[in-house]
Amino acid sequence: MLKKQLKLLDVYAISTGTTLSAGFFLLPGIAAAQAGSAMIFAYIIAALVIVPPMFSIVELATAMPRAGGVYYFIDRALGPLAGTIGGIGTWMALILKVSFALIGMGAYIEMFFPGLPIVPVAVSFAIIIGVINIYGTKKSGRLQIFLVAGLLLILIYFIALGFPEINKIHFKGIFDTGFSPVLATAGLVYISYVGVTKVASLSEEVQNPERNLPLGIFLSLGTAFIIYTLGTIVMVGVLPIEQLAGDLTPVASAAEKIFGRSGTILVSIAALLAFVSVANAGTLSASRYPLAMSRDKIFPQLFNKISKHGTPIVAIILTVFIIITLLIIFDPTKIAKLASAFQLLMFALVCLSVIIMRESKIDSYDPGFKSPFYPYMQIIGVLASLTLIFLMGWLPIIFTLSFVILGTLWYWYYAKDKVIRNGAIYHIFERLGKARYTGLDIELRGILKEKGLRAEDPFDHIVARSYVIDLKQKAEFEEVVNIASQWFCKFVNHSAEEITELFLEGTRIGATPVTHGIALPHLRLKGFKRTEMVLVRCVEGVHIKLNNPLTDFKEENKIVTAVFFLVSPESDPAQHLRILAQIAGRVDQDSFIVDWNLAQDDHGIREAILNEDRYMFLEIGKDENTDNIIGQQINKLDIPEGCLVIWLRRDDQILIPRSNTIIKRDDRLTIIGDQEGMKKLKERFSTK
Repeated sequence: MLKKQLKLLDVYAISTGTTLSAGFFLLPGIAAAQAGSAMIFAYIIAALVIVPPMFSIVELATAMPRAGGVYYFIDRALGPLAGTIGGIGTWMALILKVSFALIGMGAYIEMFFPGLPIVPVAVSFAIIIGVINIYGTKKSGRLQIFLVAGLLLILIYFIALGFPEINKIHFKGIFDTGFSPVLATAGLVYISYVGVTKVASLSEEVQNPERNLPLGIFLSLGTAFIIYTLGTIVMVGVLPIEQLAGDLTPVASAAEKIFGRSGTILVSIAALLAFVSVANAGTLSASRYPLAMSRDKIFPQLFNKISKHGTPIVAIILTVFIIITLLIIFDPTKIAKLASAFQLLMFALVCLSVIIMRESKIDSYDPGFKSPFYPYMQIIGVLASLTLIFLMGWLPIIFTLSFVILGTLWYWYYAKDKVIRNGAIYHIFERLGKARYTGLDIELRGILKEKGLRAEDPFDHIVARSYVIDLKQKAEFEEVVNIASQWFCKFVNHSAEEITELFLEGTRIGATPVTHGIALPHLRLKGFKRTEMVLVRCVEGVHIKLNNPLTDFKEENKIVTAVFFLVSPESDPAQHLRILAQIAGRVDQDSFIVDWNLAQDDHGIREAILNEDRYMFLEIGKDENTDNIIGQQINKLDIPEGCLVIWLRRDDQILIPRSNTIIKRDDRLTIIGDQEGMKKLKERFSTK
């Protein structure tokens, strides 16, 4: 498991850093040669085309935050053959983009150091960036923040002072070239924006990915769109189209016109920051593709090795080695342009993947962000991407097909016999029977457990109002089910007998998890208004017979000391699974069974199931930190938003506090809340 070290600012910096490079400092001149001054609209069209795949990637990344990004999403949706093609192709496209960026520095360096050998300089930068990546994502992320901050400041300065120098006559006849060249140019400059989604390959290393990934990517695309649009307007407005067309240093040429020699120096610094930035972020992202494919046995297991710094060392070394090889042997400029075509194909598959994942109806597919306007957004994304590939000509089509063939051959001759899974597409066609891969649901449930609860999930409140059964002698599972069902039937139009049969049927078909001496029977019922729970403790043990799906459904006998019955509304399967995952995570902790067995009463049993990060006890008068709240009403307490006093223990009695309940010395409060609020409380009262 990779370390979660990337915060929102890191996500934004990496995403922006892989976007603002050659697309701004090199391609405008090439685009102008093809579309004239209308190349401004090519950048706008390219930004619009990236929106559907961007929304699709964000949805998939918040559902499956795993290294590998686009490869992982396509693989899990469309199957390992498509995943192999997407993984190899996207990995190589990123490597080409990094190589292109390192070579691109030459055009600007040469302006100041004529005759300097560019390739050795590019190779040196590749090695330095590789070493930084090996020593940790966090260090690489910090470098990225510095690079992007400097880049944006210079570009904002360039645009702000460039606008007053615009000559309107340069926009005369802007549409003379026609619309077809503009569309073809949009395909060419499309690669300018694709970097905005590359941070998805690092989603496994992002803290709170359901918030930080969407927000970071959306902010990055907004930044790139503004910079590209305003920047190209300045370039067209300042330089005659004859001078701009074919210019490999268009920003420097425009800056010299605006500021003189000092402007050339300034934007050249920005160009170097941009190229180093994209090389750093691109290497960081690219190295995660061999790692992810190795985990899935598509690549050799060697690439799954994680260094002591928490980074995929072998994958990074291989990626840097290929970059250096390309720098020494090839001129990657022309090939890098063709990367746009393959990226368009990959993004078409990503949009299709969202449709497959949603229509598969896998309960554990639980994205924190859902793409708007589904499925029309995805259909437009597929059609627009394929149309741009077609308009770019035969060479990009042949290039794309070559990678499709390469990926197919690798899968067929190396990976096919090693991979035992299929994609979510088989969940749609259940008539294919054996081809349906049930392991995908298990994998997604594991991801749910890692992601944890969402802010709106009422887990603590469910525990607080749960019904507790504390048995003093051995019992049979059927007896316990009968008691729990009598309580559940109060909340739904089902009899206790019907609910009992549903629980027992789940146990017979292997749907009741049993682990660490705990059983977790669960149901989703139509008509149930809110999730409810019954907690059963039996230190002497509850005897349960179950059919284990891991042993061909052979009947097994187990003794458990805890049974957690969970019933949720039928309408929200994802929340039901998140709550199950939260319980599973708690019972996996070493402290759980001790807290469970030592609990003195019903409230102690409830407290044992709460995660220690989300609750605390406050003993009033135990130290001077709590003396000042003696005599206060509950509703007057200064506790953080999102926290709640759920119980008050006084003289061996449990009180449900009301807003006007007066706090007395020796009271013991049980407080639940989100992690941020609980952290503030624990810091204030210095208690656990």
